[in-house]
Amino acid sequence: MLHSRRRILHAAAAGTAFAGLARYAGAQSLGEDGYSAPGYASEVAGYGPLRRDPAEIFDLPEGFSYRVLSKAGERMDDGLLAPGKMDGMGCFPVGRNTVALVRNHEISPPPRDLQITAYGQDRVLAPKVGPATLYDTDIEGLPLGGGTSTLVYDLKARALKAQHLSLAGTAVNCAGGVTPWGSWLTCEETVVKAGQGVKKDHGWVFEVPSKLRGLAEPLPITGMGRFKHEACAIDPRTGVVYLTEDEVDGRGLFYRYLPNDPRKLHAGGRLQAMAVEGDPRNWDETAWRQGDWKSVRWIDLDGVDNPSNDLRQRGHAAGASWFARGEGIFFGQGELYFACTSGGPKFHGQVLRYVPSAHEGRAGEADAPGKLQLFVEPSDVRFMEMADNLAISPWGHVVTCEDKIGGTNYLRAVTPEGKVYTLGRNAQQMAGAKVRGTSELAGVCFSPDGSTLFVNIYTPGCTLAITGPWASFKV
Repeated sequence: MLHSRRRILHAAAAGTAFAGLARYAGAQSLGEDGYSAPGYASEVAGYGPLRRDPAEIFDLPEGFSYRVLSKAGERMDDGLLAPGKMDGMGCFPVGRNTVALVRNHEISPPPRDLQITAYGQDRVLAPKVGPATLYDTDIEGLPLGGGTSTLVYDLKARALKAQHLSLAGTAVNCAGGVTPWGSWLTCEETVVKAGQGVKKDHGWVFEVPSKLRGLAEPLPITGMGRFKHEACAIDPRTGVVYLTEDEVDGRGLFYRYLPNDPRKLHAGGRLQAMAVEGDPRNWDETAWRQGDWKSVRWIDLDGVDNPSNDLRQRGHAAGASWFARGEGIFFGQGELYFACTSGGPKFHGQVLRYVPSAHEGRAGEADAPGKLQLFVEPSDVRFMEMADNLAISPWGHVVTCEDKIGGTNYLRAVTPEGKVYTLGRNAQQMAGAKVRGTSELAGVCFSPDGSTLFVNIYTPGCTLAITGPWASFKV
């Protein structure tokens, strides 16, 4: 996410594979309207051009509007403050016309991010959270600021009914994924170890029930491995969990977890990594072209608690393929989509599509393997750049959040035919930024009835509910 973006520039300058990314990031320029050039474009009409928001928060097409549901720093119903760095998010039905949004907060351990946690200035509100409901604390015994918050929203009244902290004491909660049984899997994008300013190891996935009106039990799902988790998605037909990894050097794996009990993820299972036919690196120009399909196989992994932080290297040595910056992931109708934020020869990012085998994770899979497609690889940043969080709309379009370096971030969408259009634009002016909209967008998700799109502006932190004439889409 955003904190990683700054680090990747330094990594890019040091390595030949990502030298082009560093050069491009420095080339952002200010357009006449205050947004970064070269602006935006769409391959299909979609919902039409964006209209300037007089409030300078979020630009949308004609007929669409948003409401700000929650802002970082405001008082929640539990007496704590809405944390900042609002990241991945899932939407769940919890009653008539009512949904719950479980929202991640990518807050780092101290000394960073101390003033944007749920616990207020100098964490004076920490006593409101008991030690039994905390996963971890810093060396001073104060709670780590990462975790999740839950918002309860009335779709018909378009009103926020409640918000509260729902997971406490974790770190760098990036994205995640919804489960078929109505919980949110929240992922830690850090491998900080006990003794490094914290008391426990981090790099796990945790489960947060969406209907819970307090703090979830902070129990890591250790079978899913310890690494820089980004996001995950479950195939509701098989219970297989797919997971992305976001590493600063762009060399991460794509994983799947075969649970022993699909409804009890804590009960253990097998963690594997994907090996793609021909072992292409997805930033190589000759690796594949948009629309190409490749067969895959899966590599068994051991030592998934990863005490030496070498799981990805061991997996690659065993035959697993590298993926450049695996990030958002979402399961649709019999297939899943995931973003590689800096994939492709121009480092503009990619969206990949995976169709599981009819025998996924079972005997016979080798004879009818799953297939991976390069679904979208933009050659022009006016259409899409550095897609991150993503979701599938109820009508089958893939909606992506941009997280580019130093430029304006857009909400983009892709039709089932692979045509990209622009749906929204961050219009906020950050202090010290030369252009508008430099904060990443995150947490995109839809209400089950398709009436409302939710999205986060990562910093200073707010959650928006967007409505409009969704049925008016034009090709």
